[in-house]
Amino acid sequence: QVHLVESGGGLVQAGGSLRLSCAASGSTFSRYAMGWFRQAPGKEREFVATISWSGSTTDYAESVKGRFTMSRDNAQNTAYLQMNNLKPEDTAVYYCAAKERTLLLYESSRPDYWGQGTQVTVSS
Repeated sequence: QVHLVESGGGLVQAGGSLRLSCAASGSTFSRYAMGWFRQAPGKEREFVATISWSGSTTDYAESVKGRFTMSRDNAQNTAYLQMNNLKPEDTAVYYCAAKERTLLLYESSRPDYWGQGTQVTVSS
């Protein structure tokens, strides 16, 4: 069992930055691939970024490439999403997720665990 708690969301102006954190507890964090997903009002949840258990491999949605960076600190049991040059269309609830025995984590991978989400609002 893994318990995930996101933090770091908030209100920011377009062009600004935020760093989201996903703190994990309850199991060996380094066994899990991690992912960030988001859901905007009236829209389906979508993939944002993912990172392998070691942190050596990452992948991003086209809409965030070059602006967002995902990382992890296995010693601190935490994954991060650094978001730069934020746009109003990035406004959403952001969720982190985890899954064992997979290199990277996408929606189709069916994550095993989800956090409760953190709101990110970007004003124009």
